[in-house]
Amino acid sequence: MNRVGDLKNKRVLLLQGPMGDFFKRLDKHLRKKGAITFRIGFNAGDWLFSNKDNYIPYKGKREEWREFIKEFLAKNNIDKIFLFGDCRFYQKIAIEEAKKANVETFVFEEGYVRPDFVTMEKWGVNNFSLIPRNPEFYLNLDEKSFRYKNIKPANPSYFKMAWSASRYYIFAYLGKPFYPYYKHHRELNPFKEAFFGIRNAYRKYKYKISEKGKLEKIIKTKYFFVPLQTYNDFQLREHSKFHTIEEFIELVIKSFALHASEDVRLVIKHHPMDRGRKDYKKLILNLGDKYNVKNRLEVIYDLHLPTLLAHTLGTITINSTVGLQALFHKSPVKVLGKAIYDIEGLTDQKYLSEFWKNPSKPDMILFEKFRQFLINNTQINGSFYGYFDWNEI
Repeated sequence: MNRVGDLKNKRVLLLQGPMGDFFKRLDKHLRKKGAITFRIGFNAGDWLFSNKDNYIPYKGKREEWREFIKEFLAKNNIDKIFLFGDCRFYQKIAIEEAKKANVETFVFEEGYVRPDFVTMEKWGVNNFSLIPRNPEFYLNLDEKSFRYKNIKPANPSYFKMAWSASRYYIFAYLGKPFYPYYKHHRELNPFKEAFFGIRNAYRKYKYKISEKGKLEKIIKTKYFFVPLQTYNDFQLREHSKFHTIEEFIELVIKSFALHASEDVRLVIKHHPMDRGRKDYKKLILNLGDKYNVKNRLEVIYDLHLPTLLAHTLGTITINSTVGLQALFHKSPVKVLGKAIYDIEGLTDQKYLSEFWKNPSKPDMILFEKFRQFLINNTQINGSFYGYFDWNEI
């Protein structure tokens, strides 16, 4: 269950949320439940999307943050913290200090199960999640105990997300003098973001034309599928041995060249969030030349993901949530990083060199029990930019 318990007279701290007004609305919801709320912001974008009556700006240096949050929790008798993501600098330290002070911490993140859920877990998400990794735990679950949710379409608005991000970046950029020491996890430059946004729109239109008919051709072949993650994904930095997406791409292509049957292809798909920022096609084709498999590589951008997953021989990922979607489509999955679903019986536990030759299909009984447990215990029906079921908090 995602419920956080009785909030009446509880003293609750909110840190950064996703760009936009979600945490502002969360703040109002918590107050309606009787909580006494505080909000700490780190830049003018945080200030913009806050309720100003409880907003506290943090303007100190990074090295002073640990002592600041430690004292803040004690001085204000904080009972619970809500934040977004557990790998960013400020959030990570806040969680560490909250654990020491026994302050319950709830972490929001994009949904494990998409598109109609967001994630909320106590203490951490993804590989920091506390959910069991033992297959026997799930196999022994009684399905009659599951609480099947009445799922409503979240209908996330791309326009709302883009408009929220634009305003956030503009205010954070213009407000730098008021928060001189703040460092964002990516560059806070609205002009660059505008350029990437325009290029994103252009490339989306371009790929719609250039990739016409390609999906039908691919699914008629035998292929392995590689969904790329975003270039700055915290899952890459915190929960894998890879430092860059480029490093991951080369390892996979090299292994494919050495161990895969010559009658199969390798399909590599770009992440849609990187559409305006990154294009790995030249690198992929150069590596194809280097390892003599160029004629067996397919580089794609915007083709229908579920169809690709449903027809592939197997899916290789670092630790993307696409791995969960692949399991849903009964695709064998090989994880090269650390992921909550990398469980014996769900994913292939062999070396990648063996995966090409004999990929293991997931145990679908185990998967259904795992997925339902995941939904019941870590997922909230909704979106940060669409419908959200506030009754689950």
